Amino acid sequence: MKLIVQIPCFNEADTLPQTVADIPREIPGVDSVEILVVDDGSTDGTVMAARSLGVDHIVSHSCNRGLARTFRTGIDAALRLGADIIVNTDGDNQYAGQDIPKLIGPILRGEAEMVIGDRETSKVPHFSKKKKLLQTVGSSVVRRLSGTTVPDAVSGFRAFSREAAFQLNVVSSFSYTIETIIQAGRKQIAITSVPIRTNGKTRESRLFKSIPQFLSRSAATIVRMYSMYYPLKVFCTISAVLMLIGCAPIVRFLYYWLQGDAGGHVQSLVLGGALVIMGCLTLAAGLLADLISFNRQLLEQTLEKVRRMELSRSRRSNGPRVKKSRPRPARSTTP
Repeated sequence: MKLIVQIPCFNEADTLPQTVADIPREIPGVDSVEILVVDDGSTDGTVMAARSLGVDHIVSHSCNRGLARTFRTGIDAALRLGADIIVNTDGDNQYAGQDIPKLIGPILRGEAEMVIGDRETSKVPHFSKKKKLLQTVGSSVVRRLSGTTVPDAVSGFRAFSREAAFQLNVVSSFSYTIETIIQAGRKQIAITSVPIRTNGKTRESRLFKSIPQFLSRSAATIVRMYSMYYPLKVFCTISAVLMLIGCAPIVRFLYYWLQGDAGGHVQSLVLGGALVIMGCLTLAAGLLADLISFNRQLLEQTLEKVRRMELSRSRRSNGPRVKKSRPRPARSTTP
């Protein structure tokens, strides 16, 4: 049983040493623990810091590609390296690495394939009241839309079984947190959460510059992902709203028509008819989008099979893995 802890990094040379130091190298039920640093085009010497710390693997982007793509690169690399369990944590030492055994517990026991670390944001002292409220409301929306019970939807401290990692396909360019939960609900991946600890704040978030920007980008991600995986629900809802609004002026016209005074209310009929037609077109678009969604599912299944075949062929060509003694030199590659 191999566990790989991946750390997406962008200019984390100052905080990476403590992050790595907090990761336990021996965990009951796990044969080996390896650390993978995914450098997202850092310019502050993050790669050099990772090498000096003796991390097991380093994968580097030639330029900054964003958190979601860095996460996806890490997942692909961990699968190639033969990980049975993948843990994702942040390079700013936000999460307590000593809680990794607790985080992977449900996977080891066969209770879940994906585990989210619950920061219990209402108890985090350095979170403002506004941030706590937004976290609560946002997580509630994600739970409702995804059909899951995750209390902390945007927590980046999470674990995946190998099977779950194969099924994830991150397409968002902003953040992977919300998308992977919606995918888990859609693909019926067993998901749960465990309470975890957080460390003190080391720096401001680089994912967004302000709360309004975070809200707008998160809302756009939620709408886009939900529309992608549940298009018929989205388009049917829009269609129903348009038709109901369109029926109101039509009923108004019919009322006056029955009273013998329809001549001055033709505009109501035109407006209502236009809205009803728009609703019908939206419904037709929803049916088409639903068919495309089924096609997407077939493509994702094909992609999953191709990834499995490629990794299986790669492992056969490389022969059996040999356990190496620590410290191990870091291997740096650029995808």
